[in-house]
Amino acid sequence: MRVLLTGATGYIGVAVLDRLVSTGHQVTAVVRSADKAEAVRAGGAEPALGDLSDGDALQELAKASDGVIHVASPGDETSATVDEIAVTAVLRGLRNTNRPFVHTAGVWVHGSSSQITESTPMNAPRLAAWRVPLAHLVREAIGVRTSVISPALVHGHGGGLLNLVAAGPRTAGGSPALTMIGPGDQHWTTVHVDDLAELYVLALEKAPAGSYLIGAGGVNPTVREITEAVSRSVGLSGKVEPEPVVQTLGRLGLLGEALLLDQQASGATARRVLGWSPQRPSILEDIARTTF
Repeated sequence: MRVLLTGATGYIGVAVLDRLVSTGHQVTAVVRSADKAEAVRAGGAEPALGDLSDGDALQELAKASDGVIHVASPGDETSATVDEIAVTAVLRGLRNTNRPFVHTAGVWVHGSSSQITESTPMNAPRLAAWRVPLAHLVREAIGVRTSVISPALVHGHGGGLLNLVAAGPRTAGGSPALTMIGPGDQHWTTVHVDDLAELYVLALEKAPAGSYLIGAGGVNPTVREITEAVSRSVGLSGKVEPEPVVQTLGRLGLLGEALLLDQQASGATARRVLGWSPQRPSILEDIARTTF
């Protein structure tokens, strides 16, 4: 399949590109610079210099493809506007073809819940609120085999938000502790980046039109458990210290608001519908192998 991929040089996108190439797909990757073009070419893709905000160019690239996977996002205040341009452009390019379009939301859109499934109401924190209407727009598109994936907290290969945990403040004194994000009793639902990449490709290949899938590996440790593991990894002997919510919000802003959510999910629907089988190391196993 000729696949158009956005975000191919990002944390998730690199893994998706590798999975696409290893399963025999021909990939065109949208990139913004010559350096990134060389990076995706080294990964087995054909680069297409462009920008997500150039809707006309993206529409033509989508029209020339057999399917699209969209994992890119600016990650700043322009995210909502740029993503809307990109999504509408791809949908125009694929209109009435029944070709696949895999879009990205995020498990944060569901807010706090001890059992997040695809039917859990969306109660997004401010950081992720803009993703909700776009997810609905994609799923309701006619004439395109759309699917939306909401990844859990992604880990693996030394990337992701674990680096934020490791860079947290240390307490003073002769036996310092690593400061947790919030009280530490909130759960984070997690997924290994390579397992997530497999889910994206499975969705491209066979997800039914209008699908919505939680990309969670089923491991849901508390922030205390995660931070203790990171503390051991950075030489603090597992010592941790809770952080008052007001201080977390002051330190991390809207990101802190999202990381204070208490979330647990299994990803069972993706297993049942697509035969997804996440088997990579858990987040705690991953931390034990990582040098921060």
